[in-house]
Amino acid sequence: MQGKKKKPFNYQLFYRRTALIVYDIISVIAASYLAILIRYDFDVSTVPAAFLLPIRHFLPIGLVIALFVFYLFRLYHSLWAFAGETELQNLVMACLVTSAVNGAGINLFRMEGKAVPDSYYFLYFFFLLTFLFASRFSYRFFRSRKHKLQNRKNSISVMIIGAGEAGNTIIKEIVSSNFSTMVIRCIIDDDKNKWGRFIQGIKVVGGRDKIIESADLYDIDEIFLAIPSASPAQIKDILEICKETNCKLRSLPGLYQLVNGEVNVSKLRDVEVEDLLGREPIRVDIDSILGYVQNKVVLVTGGGGSIGSELCRQIAGHKPAQLIVFDIYENNAYDLQQELKEKHPELNLVVLIGSVRNTSRINYVFETYHPDIVYHAAAHKHVPLMEDSPNEAVKNNVFGTWKTAMAAAQNHTKKFVMISTDKAVNPTNIMGASKRICEMIVQTFNRHYETEFVAVRFGNVLGSNGSVIPLFKKQIAAGGPVTVTHPDIIRYFMTIPEAVSLVLQAGAYAKGGEIFVLDMGEPVKILDLAKNLIRLSGYRVGEDIKIVFTGLRPGEKLYEELLMKEEGLQDTDNKLIHIGRPIELDERLFFQQLKQLEEASKEENKDIRPLIHEVVPTYHYQEKR
Repeated sequence: MQGKKKKPFNYQLFYRRTALIVYDIISVIAASYLAILIRYDFDVSTVPAAFLLPIRHFLPIGLVIALFVFYLFRLYHSLWAFAGETELQNLVMACLVTSAVNGAGINLFRMEGKAVPDSYYFLYFFFLLTFLFASRFSYRFFRSRKHKLQNRKNSISVMIIGAGEAGNTIIKEIVSSNFSTMVIRCIIDDDKNKWGRFIQGIKVVGGRDKIIESADLYDIDEIFLAIPSASPAQIKDILEICKETNCKLRSLPGLYQLVNGEVNVSKLRDVEVEDLLGREPIRVDIDSILGYVQNKVVLVTGGGGSIGSELCRQIAGHKPAQLIVFDIYENNAYDLQQELKEKHPELNLVVLIGSVRNTSRINYVFETYHPDIVYHAAAHKHVPLMEDSPNEAVKNNVFGTWKTAMAAAQNHTKKFVMISTDKAVNPTNIMGASKRICEMIVQTFNRHYETEFVAVRFGNVLGSNGSVIPLFKKQIAAGGPVTVTHPDIIRYFMTIPEAVSLVLQAGAYAKGGEIFVLDMGEPVKILDLAKNLIRLSGYRVGEDIKIVFTGLRPGEKLYEELLMKEEGLQDTDNKLIHIGRPIELDERLFFQQLKQLEEASKEENKDIRPLIHEVVPTYHYQEKR
């Protein structure tokens, strides 16, 4: 058996401690004599021998005791570069104990009367503390200055927008850090009373009209938006100005995300494109809406996806009797399972793997668990991929929905909410057309079964799997180019929480047969999104990062619609949520067409699109050449 390897001798530490000990010896000697000399204006000849001799006689003993006391209080073990309150307390206590021992020892060697003047005891403590403090904390000071000077060479020039509490906290943290490479050059705030004043030595140079000028004047690299209380409209206005600076932008989250008033640099995040949507997030009273899931068995198909997983998160916090997550992708399901178990240990959670295309499997789930409410989010949604695999889109989206809806009806599920898309309106792609058929299935089932069948239709979801924003971010991180299909393409956008809010609201409003449609405001140009994301990342469009137009993909259209002309609109209690009127259809013909469609998809029909067009007359596609 080999013996333990000896650690190499740390010469640097040895030299450092030896230097400190020598310094402390000198400090004790200096404090001993200065305490008496200052009493006599540093004139040694006037100092009585009765005062000097006790000091001289006790000094050797006092030195040994002092070093022992310093050792006990760990004055030779602390990392003084990072010294704090504890180290300071130890230093003061060591000096107090040493001073007390010194005073007692001197009195043992007194000749007659007083050993030393009364002022000596205080002055000895004062000088000793001063010398020791200087040696320890000067090291920290000079080390700090060294690091800051080094960091300044490659420093990041920062502008802070917001001179409130959040801004002050961020400024303080950066200024006091020894290792931060950030240097705050100026502060922007719209409050005129703060203009010209200083925070932590940094000047408030003016309001938002000074952003572009100051960014150029101070050679700013990054802009921190530290106004967590600002509205989305206010943030948009400020960011529209910041975009023109070509600085990288970072922002604090909103107030609702800052728990217990925590504000620090680590909370800063890159400004996202959704910050530029410029509208208030769609908010609903989730507590009142989700009252209907309490003590209910809830099934979420496609529960591991972007929308499905957020649905599960929202539902989990509102005491369902049981939450069933059903997904074909085991990795997504596993990750969600672990998250929900950690956040909601009391939750009766069941995670099942399976496909909605499997009739036996989906029937087993319904017959075993008897869900009261179903959120059907399982679907193939990628437009270009479905154009290349149209039969799979039909099998999964159309007949996966059919089988799930049928199982719900036969097992007396109370509510069935299907996730649809704006691409179902006048579709030009397989994905949209398949979702339109799903809406038709849901509305038809609602006429024949007690279950309340509804569909929820919304646009593109920011941050969802396969959305354009993650793609743009990857392309920017790789140095470009950023690919946009067409310069005029526009889309409606919403965030995942907004989409989920709509779905949950639909469940609350559902009476059966409705298609719920969200008013998502004005559509956004994809080209503008790309430009904004490049600028928000601190790059110049066309110079640092180029934009390349690749042409419309198969099945892609320049703009999406939320409603067909025949549907009309009906308002709800939520002014941002509307109901499309059900369109009449020949059910007998519809079922015949579905049977043909099913057979064709199973037989891997080479071009199933004409059959889809028969079912959905509004579906437009290009003939194959």
